Amino acid sequence: MTKTLNLPGGTPLPLIGFGTWQLRPKTAYESVRAALEIGYRHVDTATLYKNESDVGRAVKDSGVDREQVFVTTKLRPQDARHARRTLESSLRMLDTGYVDLWLIHWPTGQDELVSTWEELLSAKDAGLVRNVGVSNYSPALIDLLTKATGQQPAVNQIPWSPAEHDPALLEEHRDRGIVVEGYSGLNNTDLNNPVLTEIAQRHGVTSAQVVLRWHLERDIVILPRSSRPERIAANFDLEGFDLTAEDVAAIDTLG
Repeated sequence: MTKTLNLPGGTPLPLIGFGTWQLRPKTAYESVRAALEIGYRHVDTATLYKNESDVGRAVKDSGVDREQVFVTTKLRPQDARHARRTLESSLRMLDTGYVDLWLIHWPTGQDELVSTWEELLSAKDAGLVRNVGVSNYSPALIDLLTKATGQQPAVNQIPWSPAEHDPALLEEHRDRGIVVEGYSGLNNTDLNNPVLTEIAQRHGVTSAQVVLRWHLERDIVILPRSSRPERIAANFDLEGFDLTAEDVAAIDTLG
């Protein structure tokens, strides 16, 4: 079983998620099916990705109980004025009565920041989504939403990698009790960096596995994506080794 973090409402969020950005329909279906077969129980999509129906079909065809799969989708800022309609369309395409997490994909214009957040909260109250959050928001913007509504995002999904490691930013999220989901952790990393290759060699794993494990050591949710079954499996296989405190510190310095 993948390690989970509990979101404020008590929903367990698996630390290892499967990302579907840039996966075309047929590939998205096959990759999500492969991921669920391997053991992933967290799948991340978005209106922008145009693959929600393929993701939904893969979850349904996998034979895994819907309650066991944590599904995230995201609202594009340009859809903010008809947020509920967009969500209902996402639910139809995903062929499910609810999503586990609905995020605003990136900040809207200043005048729509609060009203869009209120739309997400209202969808949660209606039972269409179990948790709500944001993506690509600064702590200052998060505070603005919280102050206006008394309810803060459960999650902020932001770019995170050894090169972008920012202890102060992480601390700001921790202080607020907000889970950080890191995206593009492998994309934004030079996997041939000698620090990573040395650690990987010592543990008998790949540099990619080292980077993903480094995220987990910090309780940062990861969303690796791949269309290759062996890569999908390797990205999930992170339990067989532990990074030492020295390893983690060395990777931290790559920023």
